[in-house]
Amino acid sequence: MTGARLPDADGDGPAAEVLRARRGGELSSLDRLLLHSPAVAEGWSALLGALRNGTTLTADLTELVVLRVAVLNDAAFEWVAHEPAARRAGVTDAQLAALRTRDPAAAPVFSAVQAAVLRFTDASSRQVDVPDAVFSAVRAHLDDRQVVELVTTVAGYAMVSRFLVALRVPAPAGEVAG
Repeated sequence: MTGARLPDADGDGPAAEVLRARRGGELSSLDRLLLHSPAVAEGWSALLGALRNGTTLTADLTELVVLRVAVLNDAAFEWVAHEPAARRAGVTDAQLAALRTRDPAAAPVFSAVQAAVLRFTDASSRQVDVPDAVFSAVRAHLDDRQVVELVTTVAGYAMVSRFLVALRVPAPAGEVAG
């Protein structure tokens, strides 16, 4: 694959500056596509910035969700962009490998809360309606706010992966800030 299905948008204007501020001054290839719709780009940045940097979920849980969604939706960009952050959050090589299996939560490399979150991610991604037992397992570890943040993180990164895959956005060379 050589490039995305759409050309890059102009990287100028207020929406581009919002994205640059979140990304440490640089625009990703994802950002350059979002900028075809400045209002969507700004809303996207606000939501994803909040999910990545403003929740009470631990960083390992957030990154496990993002990487699992990337696997489930075959979103290479998402994996490459987040793997370094996952490693910084303490996700191990064994856990990264397990995320690529059919049932990662069954692997003995995850804590109880990590396994519950992965089961939730799979259920929400694969069948949308999360079974009561899976929801109850998450509730044993997370408070009301964290449950809302988990549900939104799964949904938000499903949106990201669907955008990336539908537009065939090539994977970046490495981590994408922000």
